[in-house]
Amino acid sequence: MLLVGLGAVSTTTIAGVFAIRKGFAKPIGSLTQMGTIRLGKRTEGRSPKISDVVPLSGLDDLVFGGWDIFEDDCYAAARTAGVIEPALLEQVRPELEQIRPWPAVFDQRYVKRLDGPNVKKGKNKKDLAEQVVADIRKFKADNALDRLVMVWCGSTEIFATESPAHQTIESFERALEENDPAIPSSMVYAYAAIREGIPYANAAPNLTADIPALVDLAAKTGAPLAGKDLKTGQTLIKTIIAPGLKARLIGIEGWYSTNILGNRDGEVLDDPESFKTKEESKKSVLDYILQPQLYPDLYQDLCHVVRINYYPPRGDNKEGWDNIDLVGWLGYKMQLKINFLCRDSILAAPIVLDVALFMDLAKRAGMHGIQEWLSFYFKSPVHAPGLYPEHDLFIQLMKLKNTLRYMKGEELITHLGREYYD
Repeated sequence: MLLVGLGAVSTTTIAGVFAIRKGFAKPIGSLTQMGTIRLGKRTEGRSPKISDVVPLSGLDDLVFGGWDIFEDDCYAAARTAGVIEPALLEQVRPELEQIRPWPAVFDQRYVKRLDGPNVKKGKNKKDLAEQVVADIRKFKADNALDRLVMVWCGSTEIFATESPAHQTIESFERALEENDPAIPSSMVYAYAAIREGIPYANAAPNLTADIPALVDLAAKTGAPLAGKDLKTGQTLIKTIIAPGLKARLIGIEGWYSTNILGNRDGEVLDDPESFKTKEESKKSVLDYILQPQLYPDLYQDLCHVVRINYYPPRGDNKEGWDNIDLVGWLGYKMQLKINFLCRDSILAAPIVLDVALFMDLAKRAGMHGIQEWLSFYFKSPVHAPGLYPEHDLFIQLMKLKNTLRYMKGEELITHLGREYYD
């Protein structure tokens, strides 16, 4: 597993896998490790674990490598992140200390609040991409690996939109050679992975692999793509609560969301340009779930506000606070208030693991390009042009499990249920 950025999310993922391997902890939050899937009719009583139905790679098969702008090994980086208690880290310290980051592709123009010494040098961005490819090939050879998956766990870059450089692989490669500012660091990694036919997932809201040039390249090389922006704290709650309110046709007048976060992600998002990227990802969720064009009386005038506040004392223990102004029968007003005291990287780590294992499965199943069935894990699911993204968490889970049933030739579950009463 190749991880871009060995910060809080990556080190929590890696340390967690090592701890679970040794029996020190359980993989709570991981669908691939603990989830079940119903097969056939309810009366058959078949609900095996997902890992017993599809041939997922085991945790013992995983080898970790990655890039970071800081030189700390994974143990030191995990101590700095402060997510996992030192006592547990000590139990996997030897394994963590063996993982040292390779120099990263980094340009401070795209992440203004960070800087570090462990950075690649090259004559242009194409040269940097070739260096990433060389890292990938060496890692694969040194560890005698059969397959690879890359997950971007780096910081949120400044807001970007598609440009002419992103339209074809020819224009994209020309832009790499010309150091076009339309190509941020994340796209350099995505290009390197996709060119090698490696599954690529984007855990941040950056414009990265979701551009025509790289989607077309993935079709040629057979690389699965997924993203973007892991659905962890506040947005996870939104995709649980909003579908329920819509299902009952309860009106929503306003939804105010604020976050308090003190880790490196919070520091990066304190920059307005990076926050804009995150804001677009977080705010789009309600628009698609509530479908105001279909329910104008209920949601057309929704006031949706999102704030992220950098507060260093909180560290990785993020607080998401939501105030929801509701409208019920006969126009009577109500309120719902949610205060989610969560741990950002603890929620993200099992997603990184699941996405990597499912992407590897997709690659082996010949499923290249956009993997919309993995939208369950993302705030801004990548989707085909002309489609709207599905954000309802429960529909997303049905899509994911039906894809697994389809892979195994099992009957798809519609939940119609008429067969029990006819």
